[in-house]
Formats: sequence, C-alpha cells, structure tokens
Amino acid sequence: MSNATLGLLEALIARPSVTPGDAGCQQLIGERLQRLGFEIEAMDSGPENFRVSNLWAIRRGTAADGPVLLFAGHTDVVPPGRLEAWGSDPFVPSYREGRIYGRGAADMKGSLAAMVVAAEEFVAAHADHRGSLAFLLTSDEEGPAVDGTVVCCEQLRARGQRLDYCIVGEPTSLEAVGDMVKNGRRGSLSGRLKVKGVQGHVAYPHLARNPVHQAAAALAELVAIDWDAGNAYFLATSFQISNINAGTGAGNVIPGEMMVDFNFRFSTESTPESLKSRVHALLARHGLEYALDWTLGGEPFLTPVGTLSDAVSAAIRAETGLTTQLSTTGGTSDGRFIAKICPQVIELGPINATIHKIDEHLPVDNLEPLKNIYRRTLETLLA
Repeated sequence: MSNATLGLLEALIARPSVTPGDAGCQQLIGERLQRLGFEIEAMDSGPENFRVSNLWAIRRGTAADGPVLLFAGHTDVVPPGRLEAWGSDPFVPSYREGRIYGRGAADMKGSLAAMVVAAEEFVAAHADHRGSLAFLLTSDEEGPAVDGTVVCCEQLRARGQRLDYCIVGEPTSLEAVGDMVKNGRRGSLSGRLKVKGVQGHVAYPHLARNPVHQAAAALAELVAIDWDAGNAYFLATSFQISNINAGTGAGNVIPGEMMVDFNFRFSTESTPESLKSRVHALLARHGLEYALDWTLGGEPFLTPVGTLSDAVSAAIRAETGLTTQLSTTGGTSDGRFIAKICPQVIELGPINATIHKIDEHLPVDNLEPLKNIYRRTLETLLA
C-alpha cells in the first residue's frame, strides 16, 4: 500500500467540500503538483453566493507535438445527510474492516489521491517525459455543473489547448478495481410538462376538463414507445416519468392542471431534436392543451476502442489480471463536457457500491492497484 495515496485521501476526506465548496482540496493538490513542475492556474467561476473552484494544471513534455493526457475529476461531494445515521463522522477518515469511511472516499477523492500519487511516481521515473500531463478539477460536478468543467473547457478551447486523452476518475468498478470502465455515457434530456384543463366540481364534470384524464392515454403511449434499439455501444433510449402532480388536495375538485416531470437517457441513435419532435407530435395528436419546458443535461459521448482504451485495458490486465469491460451505462459525468474538446475520454475509478450513501467507504486495497493502473497508462502514452 502506498502510504502517500492513503495519506492524501485522508487529507481530502477531512476537508468538508460539499458542493460548491472545495474546502482547500484543490490548494492541497495544486501545491503537490507545483512541486512536480506543473503550471498551476485557478479558473474559479460563478456568482459570489455560489462560487466554484476550478483548477487547471499542466506539466509540459519535452516534445511540442507530444500527446496531452488529462486527469479530470471533482473535489466536491454531496451532502452527508443525517449525521447521526453515520457510523463515524463523515468528514473524519475512519477505518473498519479494511475500509476507509468518509464522504467522498469513493466519489471521488480516492481517485484524485491515486491520480496525484501516480503523477508523482511517473515524474520521478520519467522526468523528461515526451507527452504532457494535465489536471482539471472542479467543485461543481455534484451541483448544477454550470460553472465547473464546462466553463474550463470553453476557456481551454478558446486558447487552443489541445487534449488527446482524458481519464475521468469517476468510480466505475463493480466488484474489483478495473473490472469496468466507461468509454461513453448516454445523453440526458428532461421535460416538465404542464397539461392544462378546467377546474371544477367532481359532480359536474361536463363543466370542467380533467387534465389527468386527458393526458392518461398520451402518457401511457409515451411509456410504451421503443424510442430506439440502441447499438453496439449503447443500451436503447429509455423514457421515465419521475413526478406527477395534480389537484388541490380536496377530493371533490377536478384539477385545473397537471404537472409531469420526465427524463430520457438516450443513445447516439437519437438526438435531442428527434426526441422533442416525437413528443410534441404525440401530444398534439392526443389534442392536449399543454406547455413543455426542456432541459438538456448532456449529449451522449463515445470513445470507440482505440489508443486510450487499449492502454487502459492493458494497464488493468498487467496490474490485476482482469479483462475490463467497456460500458456506457450509468448517469452523466463531466466527461460529456470534456468530450467536446478531447477525442478520447475514459472513466476509470474504484468500486462504486457506496457512492452518495450513508457510510460511504472504499476498500483500502482499491487504492494501490488504481494508482498503479493510472501510472502504467501514463508510461504507455506519455513516456
């Protein structure tokens, strides 16, 4: 076990960096990277009441045309929830049965610690590395994600910063470190539908118009549609209703409107425009009077099998003996923003079984192989 990796993870957990707070995590990491010869730049963004900390760091290689590999991640964590429900203080690193407990242990301060120590070991062994190594960290991944990685990527694009490969430290493993990595993610498109009716007394339905009754058939049809069949990389697009609200609370009043929240997780076989068009056409066919507001959380991205996935897979096999599975399942990540400026993006991190949960923890024995996989990948691509 690398005491350096575990020690850095302890220090990061001890900083209560609830979104959008960073609590000094990026300063700690930046100081260590600066000692390695990284150029450090703060890219903070957002209003004063929701200020987001962003860190860009790069150690340039000896070859001007050498590849650039980015380690990306977030220092913010979700709120711990009820403190009394935890077996130990969520912001005091604690150990039980070979696990380190604390908010962010798995998502994703364990990955950050492993990345930093992997960089330290790589630079110590390859001080004159040909390619360039960079870090991009934000404290706005678990929150609205409007002043974090997306803003940094826009700035990097504007200045012409080239990126060839990116490893995002999201916890992707299922049962053992490296058994699954993400080489893409589905898109996320949400809708808030307001179906308009006419409020009235339940005993006089002819004087009212019930939006629930009117929308029922349309909602049933939306749920039953096969939006696409997916492809070799993506599952079929899914449609899920998350909230329905109507009525005044009284049992004798026909509601005047109904609100429906829904979400698409969509593959590259569909686009936001095609999904929106199909929904509007269906609602119009059912004769609904409605208003519909859309929110695009992110478009799908995909890194086909290639240089980065091969290097990561080889590193996993050499370190653990596992043949990794490439997957695009799960939620969104900041990889969706980085993929706009970087052609190959992979997500690789520790076991994800306890992320966002009470008593979030990480098996201590995840750290050494994860750090070594990161380092081996750097040696393959940058040395």
